[in-house]
Amino acid sequence: MSPALEALMEGCRYPGKGEMKGGVMLEPFVHQVGGHSCVLRFGEQTICKPLIPREHQFYKSLPPEIRKFTPQYKAYPLHSDPADLDNKEPSADGEPKNKLVKWGKKKPSGLLPENERVRQSRKEDKGKSNRDDKAEVLYYSLEKENVVPQIKHNPWSLQCHQQHLQRMKENSKHRNQHKFILLENLTWRYRVPCVLDLKMGTRQHGDDASEEKKANQIRKCQQSTSSSIGVRLCGMQVYHSATGQLIFMNKYHGRKLSLAGFKEALCQFFSDGRVLRRELLTPVLQRLREMRAVLEACESYRFFSSSLLIIYDGAPPPAPSRSRPSRGGEEEDEEDDDEDEDDDEEGAYGGRRDHSSSASPMVDVRMIDFAHTTCRDYGEDGIVHEGGDSGYIFGLQNLISILSQLEEHSND
Repeated sequence: MSPALEALMEGCRYPGKGEMKGGVMLEPFVHQVGGHSCVLRFGEQTICKPLIPREHQFYKSLPPEIRKFTPQYKAYPLHSDPADLDNKEPSADGEPKNKLVKWGKKKPSGLLPENERVRQSRKEDKGKSNRDDKAEVLYYSLEKENVVPQIKHNPWSLQCHQQHLQRMKENSKHRNQHKFILLENLTWRYRVPCVLDLKMGTRQHGDDASEEKKANQIRKCQQSTSSSIGVRLCGMQVYHSATGQLIFMNKYHGRKLSLAGFKEALCQFFSDGRVLRRELLTPVLQRLREMRAVLEACESYRFFSSSLLIIYDGAPPPAPSRSRPSRGGEEEDEEDDDEDEDDDEEGAYGGRRDHSSSASPMVDVRMIDFAHTTCRDYGEDGIVHEGGDSGYIFGLQNLISILSQLEEHSND
């Protein structure tokens, strides 16, 4: 297990639970694929994220029609004390070291020979760690029979965690407390979470950005698919069950993708390594269309630099239930047929669950990251926008079009 951060819960109030005193251990959230701030895991179903006042304001005041498309906001700010962080470094013991096959952008052909997986010196380990940080696309080969325990650390979450630890240690001499908010862990229901982080919109800088920041964000948009289609890849973690391969892509790779490269990345995300998983596309498209309709009606909201998460379970689907002969000699399914009569329902986590088909996948599509969100209800903002967020909606529409094309081609 990676070394945990000790967070003191002084003054942290949970709705309906009052104040909680004492301590709880925070661990790195290993399924973070994008962003630059460190996300930590607070129990199985909750994450804690560094407090940004604007984002905190958004979660406390967001309208009901948007709430279903965002993670559940769970608690007031959490305070952590970094006093005991000296000499603690995040370990990589969660990484499947002996399964590492290739660093870089080319698909590996197979496992490294056993005699090449030798122990590295401390200096070599440090050098490999530096390469890990710089690599934009990473591939692992996992044992297909034992996947879940092997998925521990995605290199991007590890890098964010290392940087966050360093910042906390540097500030600990001033006895600064670091504040967090508690949000729903969108991945907790999945055995092998496949996560796609998409930066949405044609504009990323907030209204309060400095001229330097504004110019930098405009340049990133112009040099990526953000300007042409209103969406770019910000991070990806996907497991291909057919080949036993785990793939990571980070935001630096996403910025370099052409439109064709972006489409290819989507194909990789919705693939099992051999074929496109068409059954994932239908519920994702339904969710995206619902989101588009809601955002078109959201007056004055601007979700600058916000992301969209698409999540599904990469674990191999369960084997079909065995059949038994009926009294008439025909086969019957062992499971009751009562569930077939239920209508489709939407889970609390946003995924679509179709009870009429045992093979229906559980997917989730959510908006995240609201540090630069604005609307007319935020009275302190000097700029008030009119209408819906056309840049975000433009990105949604193009994403819907691309995924619809994938769905159509998968039928050919």
